[in-house]
Amino acid sequence: MWARVCYDVPPMYKMSREISFCYGHRLLNYSGKCRYLHGHNGRAIITLQCDELDSLGMVLDFSDLKQVVVPWIENEIDHRMLLHKDDPFVQILKDMGEPIKILECNPTAENIARLIFDFVKSSGYPVSDVVLWETASCFATYAGH
Repeated sequence: MWARVCYDVPPMYKMSREISFCYGHRLLNYSGKCRYLHGHNGRAIITLQCDELDSLGMVLDFSDLKQVVVPWIENEIDHRMLLHKDDPFVQILKDMGEPIKILECNPTAENIARLIFDFVKSSGYPVSDVVLWETASCFATYAGH
């Protein structure tokens, strides 16, 4: 028999914005195919949440989030090679003048989702999570606190 349990949960509003970009990476100390330099057409889905809506009835206007996040993505990770700081390709690509982003961690989908999350949060938005679609069938999520 099913027991019905009711919880007094406060209302929560969420909105999400999807942003597409391209990036390359490789994973250090990894034995699979991702140990080689390769690229992805990534999609980040950024979700904001709050308890109350603004005077217009929104969590945030979609275009307001776009105006802040898209320029950052374009300047920091779009069409860049994302590499761990210890990757031997860092210096080679720097010497060639290639656009790179050096990370303190392996540039996995999980860590890229967190990178985007941290930027959105530092911009003052109430971000609940970021989902990074690395391929059409694989994604990772970072939900901070």
